[in-house]
Amino acid sequence: MLPTLEAAELPADAIEVARIADAWGIKGWFKVLPHSAQPEALFSSKRWFLQPPGAKTAGAFRLAIREAKEHSDCIVASSEDVPDRNAAEALRGARVFVPRSSFPTAGDDEYYWVDLIGLAVVNREGVALGTVRELLASGPQTTLVLDAQEGGKPVERMVPFVSAFVDKVDLPGRLITVDWQPDY
Repeated sequence: MLPTLEAAELPADAIEVARIADAWGIKGWFKVLPHSAQPEALFSSKRWFLQPPGAKTAGAFRLAIREAKEHSDCIVASSEDVPDRNAAEALRGARVFVPRSSFPTAGDDEYYWVDLIGLAVVNREGVALGTVRELLASGPQTTLVLDAQEGGKPVERMVPFVSAFVDKVDLPGRLITVDWQPDY
């Protein structure tokens, strides 16, 4: 990693949002591949935290972002700390984290996937269906993938995350209520 970048600890609420792909141009800009189709978190945060590929520790480097913008199928960004192409090339493969607190506020009935992971899911009758392990983008809708136990055995359930089946998302209560049955 670049010796001119300031070493820092990852914030407690850090979320991995992208990876640096390569240098872009000769003036220190670099290509960023976001993990989301809507990378607003990259644009809203003026301070990114980088970890080299494969790093498992909480250590990171702080990178002050001067500008980030959409370009073709990726994001390109620049920083005062990355003065030229050689410095940008040294960032290749770095994982990009931003504090969750710097994400833009979600609109009504909009949720960041990262906020839904780990929530318990129950149906209208109060039957526990499982815990959200991940979300899948399956074309026209998003699907909740739940981990559950049935008869002492692990079971995977999938529930479409659409208003026809989702009655309520209670983020503070860490609970999603759905119109779904365990045997669907």
